[in-house]
Amino acid sequence: MDSDDEYISLSSDEDDVLLDESDDGSADEFGFDEPEPDLEISVKNEISNKRNFFDTSFKVFRPCDIQAQQDDLINERLIEEYMDRPKKVLEDSGLGLKKSDAPKLEVIPGFMCEICYEDDAHLQTFALKCGHRYCIDCYRQYLSQKILEEGEAARIQCAKDGCKRIMDAISVNILVTPNLKTRYDELLTRTYVEDKEKMRWCPAPDCVNAIECGIKKKDLNMVVPTVTCNCKHRFCFGCGLADHQPAPCNSTIEKNGGCNHMTCRKCRHEFCWMCMGLWSEHGTSWYNCNRFEEKSGSDARDAQTKSRISLERYLHYYNRYANHEQSAKLDKDIFFKTEKKMVQLQSASGMSWIEVQYLNTASQALQTCRQTLKWTYAFAFYLARNNLTAIFEDNQKDLEMAVEALSEMFEKPIVELADLKLKVEIMDKTSYCNKRRLILLADTADNLANRVWTWSDSQLYNFGGV
Repeated sequence: MDSDDEYISLSSDEDDVLLDESDDGSADEFGFDEPEPDLEISVKNEISNKRNFFDTSFKVFRPCDIQAQQDDLINERLIEEYMDRPKKVLEDSGLGLKKSDAPKLEVIPGFMCEICYEDDAHLQTFALKCGHRYCIDCYRQYLSQKILEEGEAARIQCAKDGCKRIMDAISVNILVTPNLKTRYDELLTRTYVEDKEKMRWCPAPDCVNAIECGIKKKDLNMVVPTVTCNCKHRFCFGCGLADHQPAPCNSTIEKNGGCNHMTCRKCRHEFCWMCMGLWSEHGTSWYNCNRFEEKSGSDARDAQTKSRISLERYLHYYNRYANHEQSAKLDKDIFFKTEKKMVQLQSASGMSWIEVQYLNTASQALQTCRQTLKWTYAFAFYLARNNLTAIFEDNQKDLEMAVEALSEMFEKPIVELADLKLKVEIMDKTSYCNKRRLILLADTADNLANRVWTWSDSQLYNFGGV
């Protein structure tokens, strides 16, 4: 990982740098500084001239930029630790200190492979510096499984069970086929990005860019680091999900199998899916977590009542969250019909192409505002009732009413849209929606950064579950 103070641009193309911290307006302690939503020029200029403190600084890197930096995997902290304790660092990383010849294929007289028990006199074999030797067919099958099925590259260990020796790229190149080598190189690049705390791949389909953002994990309860890739995909850098401002995020864990024994692919941490406790404390009960503590009858009855109230509260917020999600999908369907509607409007009213662009602007504003409104309900679900909550709900209500009014105007037939008065109303309402959205986000982000929000549950909140 890069040191906390290190922030180096990997791109030589100035177009990839979306925002420059040297611009007017200083960034706050979180380095906020992000471009506004992709709105029409008239609205975009009005908004982008004002730098919002809750915006996030980030940079986009192309594959060639990432490839150029792959050799620089060791950061300052690792070098310092190596200088102090070289043997420990090498052994922990599976490299060791013993010197030996470069890895190569060898024919060993009288050798028998411990995996397949092949003992042909001309059998080609391979061994890492640890000395565990197997035939090349078994090693190739092992590497194929690791690379193609498990997606491993930089952390592939020796084929010997329990040996932590890491296979270097030279050894892998000797053993794998050209097609497998291509996939191996791709995974090495992915590992390079995934191992860096400040970098994340763009989650958009078929996008090969990576994003660098200086937001730290410990600040995700105060910051919503929304970024926009060159492919125009807008998402949260903290969790990788679509833009969910103003709700903070926690990264989620995916369980893709039936076993409760979980192992982190990055750090190899082993834990129980059921209770999130250390797996080493679960003994031989690998298939089940038995850490349930039975409550007394009165506690159970109280829990029932609380559960019922909690469910009603959850449904209240979830239904509104889901409604905006569905409305956004419907608005998006209308968005795809906008260009056709604009052509029809030109024919019906005699307006030019430029004059009907207000419909495109309104459509984009509806999408952006509904996305924000959707996540305000996820955020409100965790808030405790107080004066700040009332202000938040007032801002939420104001934006919601404006969005619904704009949506209703946007869906009017072509004959009515040709009316100049309605056009002015749509443009005014579009501008108002964008301004109210920024006010809502600014107020929420300010309270997050100042840690003045109070939560309805003492447990850690996870907005990914709403």
